[in-house]
Amino acid sequence: MSHANGRKLVIAISSRALFDLGDSHEVFEAEGLEAYSRYQIDHENDVLTPGDAFFVVQKLLHLNDQLEGEPRVEVILLSRNSADTGLRVFNSIEHYGLKISRAAFCGGESPYRYVSAFGCHLFLSTDADDVKHALDHGIAAATLMASKTRSDHGDQLRFAFDGDAVLFSDESERVFKQHGLDAFTEKEKADARKPLSGGPFKEFLAALQSLQKEFAHDLVPPIRTALVTARSAPAHERVIRTLRAWDIRIDESLFLGGMDKGKFLKAYGADVFFDDQKSHCDSARGHVATGHVPHGIANEFIPEDT
Repeated sequence: MSHANGRKLVIAISSRALFDLGDSHEVFEAEGLEAYSRYQIDHENDVLTPGDAFFVVQKLLHLNDQLEGEPRVEVILLSRNSADTGLRVFNSIEHYGLKISRAAFCGGESPYRYVSAFGCHLFLSTDADDVKHALDHGIAAATLMASKTRSDHGDQLRFAFDGDAVLFSDESERVFKQHGLDAFTEKEKADARKPLSGGPFKEFLAALQSLQKEFAHDLVPPIRTALVTARSAPAHERVIRTLRAWDIRIDESLFLGGMDKGKFLKAYGADVFFDDQKSHCDSARGHVATGHVPHGIANEFIPEDT
């Protein structure tokens, strides 16, 4: 397959999302930075076990093996480790044959500030504060929640997205939260031909589709996408027309009308699902790997009336 000119899909991943660093993190929590550093150096030749994002990263990098020319996917490692203590991470990367060459080791400070500098489309981390900072700076980001499940679709990579506050802005969700379902439904009917504004994951989805187009002639394309939303008719029309206006195609669209998403995500076989509502993520993580997107009204603190 020939290589089409275009931007790379660039994913930033924290070391704790890529590998299971639970044991060493416990040392840090109990004994502090010096003990943690000593532990990592003493164990730098011990291979780390895969973390929550490992298999997604593995599938992403495998896409480069299916295309000719320059790599179209790059994964950047961002870590709070120092370069010295991070040697164990790179030794493990080499052990698993992951083609990751760029990294930022931040010596205990948050690495989110390098996400934009590397030109990343997505940042995956287990640190909610780092994720929130990345979102605040206009980068698609999610906090990975531990899950013991894996997709069984071989090398095919399946992403699933919630709609409002993830792919789209939270403008409609605000109406629902503040005024109820009837007001939401009426507004969506009235604005059915008015495209929604983009949410934090719009640009990532657009970059992902650009990559999908390079596999357009494959009988079984290696990337598949799904919209999994609590919306139902008649609120579905605005979503469909919005994606059409953006010239973005989704392979599958599930309008569940408030039904629990978990079993549908399992049936779809998502490698990772992104949602803004923590309760939805808690439900989904029992079926698929899940990333919480702390964005929009569902993640704002609203004080109770006094």
